[in-house]
Amino acid sequence: MLLAAVLGAAACGAPDSNRADRIQSAGVLRVGTEGVYAPFSYHDQSGQLVGYDVDVAKAVGDKLGVQVEFVETPWDSMFAALEANRFDIVANQVTINDERKAKYDLSDPYAIGQGVIVTRADDPSITSLADLKGKVAAENPTSNWAELARANGARVESVDGFAQAIKLLNQGRVDVVVNDSIAVYQYLAETGDNTVKIAAETQEKSEQGFAARKDSGLLPELNQALKDLSNDGTLATISNKYLKANVSGAPAQAGQEQVQPRSAWKLIADNLWPLAKAAITVTIPLTIISFIVGLVIALGVALARLSKNRALSSVARFFISLIRGTPLLVQLFIVFFALPEFGIRIDPFPAAIIAFSLNVGGYAAEIIRSSIQSIPKGQWEAAETIGFNYVGALRRIILPQATRVAVPPLSNTLISLVKDTSLASTILVTELFRTAQNVAAPTFEFFALYGTAAVYYWVICLLLSFGQSRLENRLERYVAR
Repeated sequence: MLLAAVLGAAACGAPDSNRADRIQSAGVLRVGTEGVYAPFSYHDQSGQLVGYDVDVAKAVGDKLGVQVEFVETPWDSMFAALEANRFDIVANQVTINDERKAKYDLSDPYAIGQGVIVTRADDPSITSLADLKGKVAAENPTSNWAELARANGARVESVDGFAQAIKLLNQGRVDVVVNDSIAVYQYLAETGDNTVKIAAETQEKSEQGFAARKDSGLLPELNQALKDLSNDGTLATISNKYLKANVSGAPAQAGQEQVQPRSAWKLIADNLWPLAKAAITVTIPLTIISFIVGLVIALGVALARLSKNRALSSVARFFISLIRGTPLLVQLFIVFFALPEFGIRIDPFPAAIIAFSLNVGGYAAEIIRSSIQSIPKGQWEAAETIGFNYVGALRRIILPQATRVAVPPLSNTLISLVKDTSLASTILVTELFRTAQNVAAPTFEFFALYGTAAVYYWVICLLLSFGQSRLENRLERYVAR
């Protein structure tokens, strides 16, 4: 009995002793962050991931003696990716509140801000939270600022981050933006924008910290590292670098030293190659691989759909109905975020290929089926007459003719796929559109960067249309006139 008690105590004590150095034992700290939320997490002119939260995470890694790996993730799917074990912690201005404390491990705060209400400079109608009633606010839908705006009667329009919110305010599409004073003062200091103003404060402090999965065992190391960084002045130095103020004290004031922004044309010129590289190395390969795999799936599903075996035909019908009846974005999220709950963890690029291939397979199956059925039955009978079996007739007689019929609609599917690859940015694939987002976020030049990305997509689609025309002409050579 004594031996059992000792062993039991040892077993209970082991996890606690191991928790104290869990990050150091792993040797790496995986950090989830947006990469499009200046000045906290964004890409600088050289394309490097920088920002206040990024540098704090790096400093924590240095204190713990481990390597820091960043995983760029859209905010709306940040906590889903955390739960799916895509990374260990979130470093993206996560506001500490009771609701999040109940579900996640939250570190001690490394940033403290004051909520502010931003309006257009010529709008005198808002001077307090009470004036938000009936107004339209641009907010990230899952942020505490969105909850505050809704609670005070505002209608919230969802945006991905502060950069888009302030742009909508500039354009007069919304009435107000409620956000952290740190981000607002930094925006005013960097851009010198005099078309907006801080109309009021919310009287609510916001504390930001790291978020980890519940009972992760990471908090002791994280909190100790943050305490050391605060004591030796590192946090203050990082804060002044990006925010022109110490976020543990008073916020920066507008009118401090400004950074001269690049012109739109200079911004476009500097990013022509990065955007082209993203298209060449990610967008185009993702399109080609997904389309080829999707065609293989589509052919199999189409033949199953045409089968006289009712069970096989029913399965094919169900697959087509499922794929065509659900959004592609949902399919991407299921493959990437939901499957890890069942122990199936797939990296971003392969996950995108799986989702896109299945989607192509569902839509192209009906195209191939209708193309096969468009071939006269006499062709099947003629093939049987000269000794072809089913497979031989299909391969040598039917499919070559069906290909000519299927090329135009399949080409449309391919062109649509090129544009749909932009959705892969939601599951951590840094393709063409995500690259444009990374550049546009800290510069607020949305038209210039998104317009350039649109031109790249257009050029790719033009080349595919030209290839489609050549292929159709080549196939037409074998058609009797």
